[in-house]
Amino acid sequence: MKRFRSHQSSTRRSAAGLPAAVLIILVSLIILIAGGCADSTEPEGREPSDAPGSALLENEFEDLLQEARDSTVRFYMWGGSPQVNAWVDGELSEYLMDTYGITLERVPMDAGVFVNRLLSEKEAGREEGIMDLLWINGENFRNAREGDILFGPFTHSIPNHRDLVDPSTTVSDAGFPVDGYEAPYGKAQFVMEYDSAQISDPPDSYAELLEWARENPGLLTYPQPPDFTGSAFIRQAFYELTGGYEQYQEGFDADLFQEKVPALWDYLNALEPYLWREGETYPADLASLDGLFERGEVAFNMTFTQTGAAGKIAQGRYPETVRTFVFENASLANTHYIAIPFNAPNKAGAMAAINGILSPEMQLSKNDPENWGDFTVLDTSRLSEEMRRRFAALDLGEATLDLDVLSSNAVPEIASDYIEALEQGWKEHVLNE
Repeated sequence: MKRFRSHQSSTRRSAAGLPAAVLIILVSLIILIAGGCADSTEPEGREPSDAPGSALLENEFEDLLQEARDSTVRFYMWGGSPQVNAWVDGELSEYLMDTYGITLERVPMDAGVFVNRLLSEKEAGREEGIMDLLWINGENFRNAREGDILFGPFTHSIPNHRDLVDPSTTVSDAGFPVDGYEAPYGKAQFVMEYDSAQISDPPDSYAELLEWARENPGLLTYPQPPDFTGSAFIRQAFYELTGGYEQYQEGFDADLFQEKVPALWDYLNALEPYLWREGETYPADLASLDGLFERGEVAFNMTFTQTGAAGKIAQGRYPETVRTFVFENASLANTHYIAIPFNAPNKAGAMAAINGILSPEMQLSKNDPENWGDFTVLDTSRLSEEMRRRFAALDLGEATLDLDVLSSNAVPEIASDYIEALEQGWKEHVLNE
């Protein structure tokens, strides 16, 4: 029995009189020593002390909370999941109001759009914008950092980040250093969804998936890159078809990419005639694919929410026979993040909101499949015994793979330059071929 087909539920931060030459030497030494001391105490990437909002980074957190109380935080985020939107508008908003007196206003917008808007505001010298909090990661985070449009580093000032977050989530994002400019939000892993009443033996590789599609034309598709899920679907195929992810871990290598990537284009073009609508069109986003799967127009769905199927079963959107699987040794696992724009009008509120998001209560709520099913970024060994028990007692549902199955098949992200090259190449070599 293949490991990925196990479907059991899982339990689951000034000297007068001295010669001039001597004076010059003494002054030079003083400057060098002072500079060395400053370098040794200033956190890497810290904004200048006169940068807007930088005083918040030195305030006591209780003072920051006082400033944040009775304010509104505008949270710009991907809005493609009704379940995620409902958790933000409900559970999270209620917690932030009850705990900090903060009104959370969710604004649906794709990350690439708000990053470009912030870059334009930076160029125009707009010192106060309208965005307070951003859901961002991967190439969008890299573009934001390179464009100097994020506030920070701020995570050292967030108590729940400092005391509770799993340190492995704070180092890099798709190969780009985090450096305290974003806080982890949740952990995700790519899984496929199918109805076990219709399919008894789902494919466990991209090679098998092509054979299945040939035998069952019209019942498979994937969202059009650069949709996040569609991009991940082709990225996993890139790993499998070109000899694994390890060769891409040292940063972008243009020669290596050009040597390896034709195998991916060949595969996707071979797959295309057997896709839904013969590959003449692709779902615009994951929400569109969700609809196709729920209506039975396609046999597979895909998601970065490991427990998403269990949640939709509980909501009555999926039949109870829906299950999940992963491609063997090719299931992308990553962390998503939240950040603060350089010109956020309510930085104090944003920092308080991040602390709330990273509270054990909200991370537990978010981890519940009936709410969202997004895995926690907290190091549960740092939590109270009661909270550890509550996390362990979560029922992740029969449709959710065992944690050991997920972890044993998980693979990491590669540098965001590869992601952008794959998305652009897909448009040129597949969509427009």
